[in-house]
Formats: sequence, structure tokens, C-alpha cells
Amino acid sequence: MRLIHLGTFWTVVVDVLAWLAIHLGAAFLLARLRPDTFDPENWLGRTRGWEREGDLYRIRFKIGKWKHRLPDAAPLLGSRGFPKKRLRGRSPAYLSLFLTETSRAETVHWVIILYAPLFFFWNPLWVGFLMVFYALAENLPLIMAQRYNRCRLAPARPPPLP
Repeated sequence: MRLIHLGTFWTVVVDVLAWLAIHLGAAFLLARLRPDTFDPENWLGRTRGWEREGDLYRIRFKIGKWKHRLPDAAPLLGSRGFPKKRLRGRSPAYLSLFLTETSRAETVHWVIILYAPLFFFWNPLWVGFLMVFYALAENLPLIMAQRYNRCRLAPARPPPLP
């Protein structure tokens, strides 16, 4: 049951602007947090056995066929952005930072999904569910790409120095 009643035109305008603000706001705010906030080994970021070192994404979801089409918002974030389209180095420091930034990106997309229920406040019920579907359809492939990258790189992570 919506709490705010708007005409169709204004509802669409508010929906578009709200999603834009949520996407940009989450990326902007989380880009300002220190990298150690996004430890790829924390409860959210660590790879799981069911991911089978990335085979789940590679075999079941055929990620290799579509991952290259996903957008990378790093250019929008300026100096705070970290490009993740392709590896730009192989040093232990770079790989560690890359893994951390995949964890940051995954967190951004989970946060965006969490905002989807807000759309029930001003949309009819069916549109609210459509907005939840949009949030999942838009963000789950991006989350899968980050997890896939982490699964592939985690075994290559150098062991800690003695």
C-alpha cells in the first residue's frame, strides 16, 4: 500500500531520479571509505565452497559470454574509482587491491538492492515489485562478476610473508 500518491508522470520521474540517486549515492559514499573496510575475506566477500572456485559462474551462468558487456562505474568516480574491467598488473600489491575493490563493488551493489523496498512508498504494489525485480536484475549480474573475479584471483593471491 503506497503512502504517497503521485500521478503517473511524476511517479516515473521520481522512480528514475530515485534510482539514479541510489546508484550514484551508494557508489560515491562507499568509494570514500578506506579500502580496509572491504576485506575480501570478511563474511560477505570471502569465496564460498559452493562457488567452486568460480566454476559456478563460468559453467552454470556462462559468465564468460556476457561479463565483458557489464558497465564499470570507475570513470564516474574520478580518482576514487578503480577500474575492474581487466587486470592492469600482476604485482602482489595490485592483486590485493584488486580483490579489495571487487569486495567494495559487490558491497555497493548489495546496498543498492537494499533500497528497492522504498519504491513501495509511492508506487502501486505491482510497480513496487517491478522495482525490486529491476534492482535484482540490474545488480545481481554485477555482484556475480565481482565474485567470479575474486574466485579466480583468490588462489593467485600470494601467501603472507613469514
